[in-house]
Amino acid sequence: MAGPVSHSVPKSSGTSSNKRFAFGVMTSLFFIWGFITALNDVLIPHLKAAFELSYLQAGLVQFCFFGAYFVVSPFAGRLLERIGYKRGVIVGLIGVAAGCSIFYPAAEMEVYAVFLLALFVLASGITILQVSANPYVAILGEDRHAASRLNLAQAINSLGHTLGPRFGAALIFGGGVTAVTAEAVQLPYLILAGVALTTAGIFAFLKLPVIESSDASAESDTVMGSVWQHKRLVLGALAIFMYVGAEVSVGSYLVNYFAESHIMSMSNYEASKMVSYYWGAALIGRFIGAALTFFIRPNIILAVNGVLAIVCIFVSVFTEGPTAMWSILAVGLFNSIMFPTIFAMAITGLGKLTSRGSGLLVQGIVGGALLPLLQGLVADMTSVQLSFLVPAFAYIYISWYALIGSKTDLDSVEVTQS
Repeated sequence: MAGPVSHSVPKSSGTSSNKRFAFGVMTSLFFIWGFITALNDVLIPHLKAAFELSYLQAGLVQFCFFGAYFVVSPFAGRLLERIGYKRGVIVGLIGVAAGCSIFYPAAEMEVYAVFLLALFVLASGITILQVSANPYVAILGEDRHAASRLNLAQAINSLGHTLGPRFGAALIFGGGVTAVTAEAVQLPYLILAGVALTTAGIFAFLKLPVIESSDASAESDTVMGSVWQHKRLVLGALAIFMYVGAEVSVGSYLVNYFAESHIMSMSNYEASKMVSYYWGAALIGRFIGAALTFFIRPNIILAVNGVLAIVCIFVSVFTEGPTAMWSILAVGLFNSIMFPTIFAMAITGLGKLTSRGSGLLVQGIVGGALLPLLQGLVADMTSVQLSFLVPAFAYIYISWYALIGSKTDLDSVEVTQS
């Protein structure tokens, strides 16, 4: 059990107005990676058709994308300790631009493996952004409002998720054109590369509050061991694993699901536009969650949302037509507050270990790599509809963490408000 950490609680420098400005510009990063991540839901069915892939093979898109979080997160945490949060943001944006640029030669070569490499590089940049921005927003103010701030920032992330599929449907599927070619991804990803580089240039000139530790003494050589001693953090990383895996699994197969004859018989273009409702529901939920977490304990909201997500999935799996479609889209509403709430609860009280704790939590995003593969395997063996039972089990763990796991070692951690 971890000992008291009241001597090393991170704090942010700067005036209140400067902190509000910093929060505002940081939300632009949440929008960017949300926009890019949601494009995968359009990219998967496109590449599946272009390369005649099975569901399991198409699931490698998410495996390579979210697998980068697992590989890069530990290094990202150490990188931030050396260069700071602001420079970490700039490095992350450059990585995003590099990954997006690789899509052009990948399309020219028409090699699926090169697309997967591009996704890995792109996601590596996003990983550094996440490790930088999430704890920065959480620390940028009072601890008791950390969950609310992260919910608001994640609402902007959901706005990116909502608009991303529309962008992909228009440029990748060409507004409904039936011909499927690898070259269709070149223009949208080149545009994103330009946006990332421009944003990196802007951040280079911004003056943002510096996150400092209240204790200037050097960390011990056993600092990583002490991170693992925070059980609430470790269980929270697993909750992040389950949440991201469930959210990505559901979103990854919506286009193919809505194309099923007994569901909606939609074309890929029409179904891609419907994916926006899934992420749009999360957008609405996060704005609501940002307000509710001021008055209701975050773990209670998390538990209720977990149970309601399970109910929606079961309704969709055992019905047909519009009922099946709208109930699975409603899962997005209950996903809304999960990531920021879990993140804020798990990272509380880490003090000087905050950057490494953030790295561990972001490493849990690897769930987005593995659960879609498992769902794809189940879809190949049974049906797309039954495969949605896979994320349902993930929400069971999330509900347990909300009520029980998040309370682990709380009593042994003392936090002094800065």
